[in-house]
Amino acid sequence: MSVNIQLEWTPNPSTLKYVVDTKLLPTGAMNFTTPAAATDRSPLAEKLFGIKGVVSVMIGTNFVTVTKGDEGEWDELNDGVMMALDKHLGDGGIAVKPEVLEARAKELATNGGAIEERIKEILEAEIRPAVAQDGGDITLDKFENGVVYLHMQGSCSGCPSSTATLKMGIETRLKESIPEVTEVVAV
Repeated sequence: MSVNIQLEWTPNPSTLKYVVDTKLLPTGAMNFTTPAAATDRSPLAEKLFGIKGVVSVMIGTNFVTVTKGDEGEWDELNDGVMMALDKHLGDGGIAVKPEVLEARAKELATNGGAIEERIKEILEAEIRPAVAQDGGDITLDKFENGVVYLHMQGSCSGCPSSTATLKMGIETRLKESIPEVTEVVAV
């Protein structure tokens, strides 16, 4: 079975986004920054790390974001990613192992306090969908002493405009809704 794959540019010049017509994750995104992190967790990310130049893979609900390092050329890397996605997904391969998804769901369900819950609600409803359009993801690490610590993933990681997005967009939005928030920083 052939998979429809659409290539999209992201604000990060080192990252490309591949939108597929297949459901990859039930919600959110999972970021793999090393081949070891993908091993035994994501068969799809493992395959993509086998392509020369791939240094990071983020899997979203219906897209994959690939970040290129110094090695490799975009033309070759893009061809390799397209072929790997088409073959893996066309053959019915899974993106992430079910037991990994179950563990992730349990972790996300853990209650982190009322303020963290409000932060998560805003991230989930407003911010994550917006950054996913550019091939990125943002997740809450923790809220401590007024500071929100966020993980920038996919095309957001290392993006030249991520600091502006973080400070002028996300920090402003969280401060206006949650007075306890004094600052937002990336970890």
